[in-house]
Amino acid sequence: QVQLVQSGGGLVQAGGSLRLSCAASGRTFITYPMGWFRQAPGKEREFVAAISWSGAHTGYTDSVKGRFTISRDNPKNTVYLEMNSLKSEDTADYYCAAREDYSDSYYRGPSEYNFWGQGSQVTVSS
Repeated sequence: QVQLVQSGGGLVQAGGSLRLSCAASGRTFITYPMGWFRQAPGKEREFVAAISWSGAHTGYTDSVKGRFTISRDNPKNTVYLEMNSLKSEDTADYYCAAREDYSDSYYRGPSEYNFWGQGSQVTVSS
């Protein structure tokens, strides 16, 4: 089992920045692809960003490209989502996820992940 504990999030004005962290414990995090998803009220959970276990491969949804950066620190068992130039439409609950996999790939679908963090609320005021 892998436990994911998120931190960060909060209220920020449009144009501001936030960083989300996701600390993993349990099994071999270092080999697991990781992802960030978000869910706004009344909407389905959507893909935001993902990263392969080595960090060499990353993917983003189009709406956050150039503004968000996913990264990981494997010795610290932590993945990050740096969010810049935030917009009101970025307001959502954000979730990190881990996939029990040993390939150096990233994944975009929520169903492709095995473990989830507890969620972090991000509110962007305009």
